[in-house]
Amino acid sequence: MSNSEDDSISSVKPQADKPQTDKPQKVDESRLTTAFHEAGHAVMAQIVGRPIEKVSISPAHLQAGGMRLGVCKLQKGRKKSSKDALEDEVMILFAGMVAESYLTGEYCRQGAGQDLRMIRRLLLNRGGSERSLQKLEKRILEKTEHILDDQAHLKAIRKIAEKLVENESVSGRSVRHLLDESIASES
Repeated sequence: MSNSEDDSISSVKPQADKPQTDKPQKVDESRLTTAFHEAGHAVMAQIVGRPIEKVSISPAHLQAGGMRLGVCKLQKGRKKSSKDALEDEVMILFAGMVAESYLTGEYCRQGAGQDLRMIRRLLLNRGGSERSLQKLEKRILEKTEHILDDQAHLKAIRKIAEKLVENESVSGRSVRHLLDESIASES
């Protein structure tokens, strides 16, 4: 990524009043952080109507080299129509980093590097100047933060992360159930 990309994302950091999530005791911090990251992707995917096959924090080697620490595997298609499918995909990608920040208190650019590169590629398809691209990134990141700041969504992220730490993977059906349960308990 170019320096201008770094500036656009790093200038928007979680504020001090963002909800911090208590870390459960005796849990490998890397696994927990990955669980929150993947749970964020899963919750946002459900919110925008993308069905999930499964979510996992099982590490794996990538064909192109490197490692992935977890995955939120989406099914093809949508459960509801979208005004802007590209924006939905970008919010799903940003949601991992945003959810992770609720645990760590900051954005981890290294952990979200693959997501941030994908966001950049998707938004480049929209065209426009570098400045307009940075404004669009910032607007979608802020929208993602706003959506995930909802108490029911935070509760769902925490529940899904706990299940991931416990079981290493969670089905799409379980994600949907935990989100629905969290929404019902907050209303």
